[in-house]
Amino acid sequence: MRRGRRAGGRETVSEPVDGGLAQLVPDPDRPHAWELLLDGAPQSHVDLDAPTRLAFEYQRRLGHVADLAAPPGQPLTVVHLGGGALTLARYVAVTRPRSVQQVAEPDARLTALVRRELPLPDTARVKVRPTDARELLRKLPDAWAGLVLTDVFSDARTPAHCTTAEFLAEAARVLAPGGWYAVNVTDGPPLAHLRRQAATLADRFAHVCLMAEPAVLRGRRFGNGVLLAADGELPLAELVRRCAADPFTARVLAGRELRDFTGGAPVVTDATASASPPPPDGAFT
Repeated sequence: MRRGRRAGGRETVSEPVDGGLAQLVPDPDRPHAWELLLDGAPQSHVDLDAPTRLAFEYQRRLGHVADLAAPPGQPLTVVHLGGGALTLARYVAVTRPRSVQQVAEPDARLTALVRRELPLPDTARVKVRPTDARELLRKLPDAWAGLVLTDVFSDARTPAHCTTAEFLAEAARVLAPGGWYAVNVTDGPPLAHLRRQAATLADRFAHVCLMAEPAVLRGRRFGNGVLLAADGELPLAELVRRCAADPFTARVLAGRELRDFTGGAPVVTDATASASPPPPDGAFT
């Protein structure tokens, strides 16, 4: 472990993990908040004083999903595919006490760093499994979870095997009736990867929507899109309201708008999959 530059009397914590060099950088504006970087790429932000504060725009959208997946305060059974700093697991633990959560995070050294430097709330019922996302899904029983949140990245790219219809079939099997599936997707112009991911979800689920900033949807820059899918109706009006009120305003595409966006893109399978595109130089500066 190495400690570096100071911010407000705190030092950056740097430590090699399985996925590269992890850094916990203190937030200069908040005394107990930290940003997790992996090989220089921002991964997560955690405020230990306010774990319901979601600083990253895509995490705010996943937070909206967690808020709306069940009545307020009702416990949920949640699967997190991708752990990082466990930001969303903390959020659910605070907003929905007594929720049961399982996390797939293959980087055991990263998890150890996060647990040591950014401990979870004492009452959090979170089990982190040092395993691949798809492997965790295989081990979970049918109809086990009310919510599956996918945010899987390696070297700033989603691995190919976590982008396919077969992967999605495992996630859908794990969902209980009425359950929701959400995934964070990164892409840039011409948005071929995001379009294919939308088509793959729409092939499996009856209802799908996409939340993303207008500049991303227009192909003007690399960024995040959050796809939400379910077999039951989605609360589109409330999602539109929340995304419009975010600091970084997002649009919500569903129905015909989403079909037009997808533009006949093919469903991704294990035989045709590729990793998400790498972020361009300067994407995180």
